Amino acid sequence: MKEYKYTINGSVYTVSVGDIDNNVAQVEVNGTPYKVQLNRETAPVTVVKSPRPEAAPRTATGEKVVAKPAATTGAGTAVKAPLPGVILSINCKVGDTVSANDTVVVLEAMKMENAIKAGRDGKISSISVSNGQSVLEGEALLTIE
Repeated sequence: MKEYKYTINGSVYTVSVGDIDNNVAQVEVNGTPYKVQLNRETAPVTVVKSPRPEAAPRTATGEKVVAKPAATTGAGTAVKAPLPGVILSINCKVGDTVSANDTVVVLEAMKMENAIKAGRDGKISSISVSNGQSVLEGEALLTIE
């Protein structure tokens, strides 16, 4: 039981509050037990509606505006963008021979420059991007034969 001391009009009251069950509290005032019914007021409920996201934009034919990049169909292995960004520089030309650790493209993403490595030894057969171009994740940057 919790015990409180109240002074009302100069008189001191010792109030002990016991268990509360179904809005009925067991209260003892200066040693005299009482059953006190509590009024339960319901506070107004504020419903917050969060904005619902809109559907992705589509073309007049119903296709998505931003589609996944198409896979390259040429011979060889495509070097793909590991994350979306902007091409800062292309460090090779078609016909160059590269090794696996050579940086072939520099990609800016999230204010950082990312060196994209060739990934394998070979010869550059095609370059699919240009300086300043924005690319999506997984988009083919160049092809190595």
